[in-house]
Amino acid sequence: MTLRPIITLGDPRLRLKGEPVDSFGKYLHELLDDLTQTMRAAPGVGLAAPQLGVALQACVVEVEGQLHELVNPRIVRSNGEDNDLEGCLSIPGYVAYVTRKDQVWVVAQNRNGRKIKVNGQGLLSRALQHELDHLQGKLYIDYLESMDDLIPIGRLSEEVADGEGELAALA
Repeated sequence: MTLRPIITLGDPRLRLKGEPVDSFGKYLHELLDDLTQTMRAAPGVGLAAPQLGVALQACVVEVEGQLHELVNPRIVRSNGEDNDLEGCLSIPGYVAYVTRKDQVWVVAQNRNGRKIKVNGQGLLSRALQHELDHLQGKLYIDYLESMDDLIPIGRLSEEVADGEGELAALA
């Protein structure tokens, strides 16, 4: 396992669409291990291959101690709406309110190519949608009306201390 640098906003590789994975061998296994180690060290709750400069349909999400390794994932069903704070390891220091589906059903493959299904609600749903967006070259800021909607983490911490808001985990 290798801790890899996370690409940040401004690097054109962040906008690359991930190519479908068709080989489930050593390279993919090492990539998934590196994604997990890098995500945990950041720390974050999800990380997609394009955030490491690798244009493949692979990502990891870890919520409540449950690690999900997703290869060639797609959302097959969704339900409800949830508007909450969201951040990104590739856009450090900022968060914004983003409306996402409250619940999603994802079909993917695991590291060995076997079909898996993940049903996520709340933070898991948000993290799944966020990472699957990365695989399409899309960022959470694309949902904002203006970059003025970004909230610096320092300002958010002050609002939370004053009881005016709630600090959510970053995806």
